[in-house]
Amino acid sequence: MGKKAVVLLSGGLDSATTLVLAQSEGFSCYALSFDYGQRNRTELHAAENIAAHFHVEHKILRIGLDGIGGSALTDQTIDMPQQLEDGIPVTYVPARNTVFLSLALGWAEVLEADDIFIGVNAVDYSGYPDCRPEFIEAFERMANLATKAASDGRVIRIRTPLINLSKGQIIEQGMAHGLDYSMSVSCYAADTEGRACGTCDSCRLRSKGFLDAGFDDPTYYQ
Repeated sequence: MGKKAVVLLSGGLDSATTLVLAQSEGFSCYALSFDYGQRNRTELHAAENIAAHFHVEHKILRIGLDGIGGSALTDQTIDMPQQLEDGIPVTYVPARNTVFLSLALGWAEVLEADDIFIGVNAVDYSGYPDCRPEFIEAFERMANLATKAASDGRVIRIRTPLINLSKGQIIEQGMAHGLDYSMSVSCYAADTEGRACGTCDSCRLRSKGFLDAGFDDPTYYQ
């Protein structure tokens, strides 16, 4: 069967790049997405298309993070920011990556996969505390304490191939592997057809990334 990996796939630029990088390392990839109550569901449709394009098994798990709110991504009463903010932005979803990685860890145990890939980034990460190397290192330590797999002598690895790259460098990596970024959706406020707003902080980072990398931006804008 070869080596297996669970890859967190949101449908955005970073997670799509992470998937192709995992495949380039020879992993049989199992993509995991979350319907977590996000206001914008177009990323989920993009994730389905990306998983199908790369012929990987894909699960979408329903978890109700909108039930606790606290983020512009899950709470309709919080305005979506239209410019980059100092500090932790209102688009931060409380405990999101902790929850996502925990469920990915559970599926990895079932699959007997020792590697979990996540497209977190500590350069263009918009101030999210759960995208820092310190968080990933702490979660990996926990995973190797809390699981039957680790008790049986296996080592669980949380893989973050994008963590020290700028957005432009991420795009360069994906383009080198033939990734069609028009399949991905990064916008926090995309319309039902998947067209990006062009003004939210995610759109701004994505647009700047293509400019820095020297590639035409294939994003569909409203």
